[in-house]
Amino acid sequence: MSLKRTAFLTLGLALAFLASCANVRPPEPEFSKTDPKYINPYEPGSYDHFKAEKNYPKTYNVWRNIQLLPETDSSNSWVKIDLKQQRGMLMNGEEVVMDYPICSGTKSRPTPTGDYKVLEKIVDKSSNMYGKIYDAEGVLINGDADFNKDPIPDGGSFVGAPMRYWMRITWNGVGHHIGPVLRYPASHACIRGPSGIMPTVYSKMDLGSRILVE
Repeated sequence: MSLKRTAFLTLGLALAFLASCANVRPPEPEFSKTDPKYINPYEPGSYDHFKAEKNYPKTYNVWRNIQLLPETDSSNSWVKIDLKQQRGMLMNGEEVVMDYPICSGTKSRPTPTGDYKVLEKIVDKSSNMYGKIYDAEGVLINGDADFNKDPIPDGGSFVGAPMRYWMRITWNGVGHHIGPVLRYPASHACIRGPSGIMPTVYSKMDLGSRILVE
């Protein structure tokens, strides 16, 4: 190969390399959610976008896969509970169908982790352990009563806390049901869910359906 041809080839390769480098964009800067400059990089409406919002997982908002929700039933559904993030996920196989806030047990009464199955389903369920105690005149005297520990005055009554759309996961009183959803653990070990969400979750599950708590 002649020296002149070699020089032309070398020059051509160098120009091609410089042109390719010119077309490469530098990586976009990444900001944490706490940075004022943070911009959600995902497509609005997508699950990735929902999880990348600044207020996730503390948000009370719910994400729904509106295409997959009608196709989800007891033949393919299960529920995943994330105690650290205080979120529940209705699943269809490996796909998230709904992501919603939950409220689990406190440190003194923790929600047990494990791979469970729904043992019992009752729409209108009330607790026989926790609730309120009223005196004989109907005046509330204990708003967070333990039936096994707190005394009931003569003529008074114990009214169990409502736990509607109850799905039992243990025989010692732990289940998933409607209840006040604070954005931190606050229950007596049960997994509380929002009133607007639990009827849907309940309808997609059946006896024997899986509930994974981790």
